Amino acid sequence: MIPEIGLFSLILALLVALAQGVLPLLGAATGWQAGLRVARPAAVGQFCLTTIAIGCLAWSFVDNDFSVLYVAANSHADLPAAYRFAAVWGGHEGSLLLWLYLLTAWTLAVALCSRRLPLPFVGRVLAVMGWISVGFLLFLLFLSNPFERLMPPAMAGRDLNPLLQDPGMIVHPPMLYMGYVGFSVAFAFAIAALLSGELDAMWARWVRPWTLAAWTFLTIGILLGSAWAYYVLGWGGWWFWDPVENASFMPWLAGTALIHSLIVTERRGAFRSWTVLLAICTFSLSILGTFLVRSGVLTSVHAFAVDPGRGLYILGFMLVIVGGSLALYAWRAPSVGLGGGFSLLSRESLLLSNNVVLTVAAGSVLLGTLYPVALDVLEWGKISIGPPYFEAVFVPLMTPAIFLMGIGPVARWKQAELPDLGRRLRIAFGVSVATAVLLPLAMPGPARLGSPMVMLGLWLAAWSVASAAVHAWQRLTDGDGQWLRRLGRQPRSWYGMLLAHAGVGIFIAGVTLANGYEVKQELRMELGATQEAGGYAFTFASIGPAAGPNYSAQRGVFPVTRNGKPVLTLYPEKRLYTVQDMALSQADIDSGFTRDLFVALGEPVGDTAWTVRLQVKPFMTWIWTGCILMALGGLLAAGDKRYRRAQEPARAPQAAMPAPARTTQEGV
Repeated sequence: MIPEIGLFSLILALLVALAQGVLPLLGAATGWQAGLRVARPAAVGQFCLTTIAIGCLAWSFVDNDFSVLYVAANSHADLPAAYRFAAVWGGHEGSLLLWLYLLTAWTLAVALCSRRLPLPFVGRVLAVMGWISVGFLLFLLFLSNPFERLMPPAMAGRDLNPLLQDPGMIVHPPMLYMGYVGFSVAFAFAIAALLSGELDAMWARWVRPWTLAAWTFLTIGILLGSAWAYYVLGWGGWWFWDPVENASFMPWLAGTALIHSLIVTERRGAFRSWTVLLAICTFSLSILGTFLVRSGVLTSVHAFAVDPGRGLYILGFMLVIVGGSLALYAWRAPSVGLGGGFSLLSRESLLLSNNVVLTVAAGSVLLGTLYPVALDVLEWGKISIGPPYFEAVFVPLMTPAIFLMGIGPVARWKQAELPDLGRRLRIAFGVSVATAVLLPLAMPGPARLGSPMVMLGLWLAAWSVASAAVHAWQRLTDGDGQWLRRLGRQPRSWYGMLLAHAGVGIFIAGVTLANGYEVKQELRMELGATQEAGGYAFTFASIGPAAGPNYSAQRGVFPVTRNGKPVLTLYPEKRLYTVQDMALSQADIDSGFTRDLFVALGEPVGDTAWTVRLQVKPFMTWIWTGCILMALGGLLAAGDKRYRRAQEPARAPQAAMPAPARTTQEGV
């Protein structure tokens, strides 16, 4: 009975979504106020109905209702309760329902937080989000029903994929989907602006916090996915340029460009058409990620194996969204205009250059991801594009982007002067050069002492942090020593910018040092043998049986010493998940501020030896710390009081007036 309630809730949600998609658009076009007033109650109703649906599916998992096909395929009677809950989104149908649920949650948030916005504009925004819900509801009901019955019921279930039985996977998909779906708000605002022909600085102020929130969630989702790969897959890597990893990275890059473009539209009223196009492209890339994961065209540890019909539906849905929105853009973009002008050297021009580089970088990732797929579909052969391509293309593109990131906040709006920029940034430049030259001298081992890539990475990392620090110092002091008084007057978005830019620098430092100075060995070790790696001695002391709630394991014991002194003991496992008969290496990792010690068991070799992977990875923690700082920066900026303060609709035209050229005390 519970599954039928969930299915009926989805059917009702489809009817409500249709009303939400049709009536407000009619109301906005004809002035029919009753149609416009349908939008907010429909958003509330949709959220309530999808809450019931996902709640029914979650209860089916918790209750081990193996008469539901999706539950039987993704759970087991012995599966721990936490993973039974996570199994709700552990397969295709449930993850799609989660996507829909989060979409209705974002729609509800827009409905509740936009009461002071013009009703026709809000009606258009909610109608666009309603039509997106219609697309996913049709997909769920006709091709991916999570409540389909299995007769006769299974006895115990097929179990959740062992790779997904990790605490990180309880949080990773919701965070990632919150980012994906969150960009639908910016997309809906963009389509509403094109339909109405009204786009000004106040529009950018409305859109920017939603975009920042979505970008923050996506950053957290990517961080959790990378950490999961590092800790669970047992390879010792954290980013593999896997096609589905790329599918989340592309909207992140486009979303980063969109955030910075919105700054210019809000402050100067410029980049209007470009900002709308970025909003369309960012959400389109999010939909593309859905297609890549669920279409079956990719082979990935992240992808779901599904039938071609589902892939064709998502492809058609994606083409409708992308093609329809781009056609509308081509038709209506002239009505929103380009915005104000600016000089060749100004904050606007620097942000535009940064936007272009980020967009090209996203395009290069898109090309490397889809090119092998296109060749395979056209039967022109099979090729594999891996890390060498992405590293060779992506690093040269991001180098100028990071450099411009340090200059942009210091440059003045409308007109900047090169000597003034040089004077403001000379200390940051000197610190970054000194760091790139001197820090490698302090690293152990001469293997990559003079590596140009290491020096480039350290220079960019130091430049990001130092330029943010110099900008903060100059803005707070301004030559009169009143820094403490100014400290509390700065907008949260400014602090968020500093935090995010510093996070980028710390992230780059972690990536550079971890890749440049890691020590890794994969070898055969006898019981009792000792192997040195990166200045640490790993001893294979013993191995014995261990048991988990739904797996058996062989657990190794590896005491680690440094210069003869005990450091710690690591306990890697080789697990066998009995239901699926799947073996999985569970690495044991000790994370420190300046290094990670990594041990993973491979396969037994004879009676007394195993293949073992040993790694000493310097500054891995800095990678996670940088991502956390970026996410905190986005969260802080999204919570700026300027965005929470209710704005009168009549003030929107005045908000598009140019800001003064001086920027020492203005917001970001």
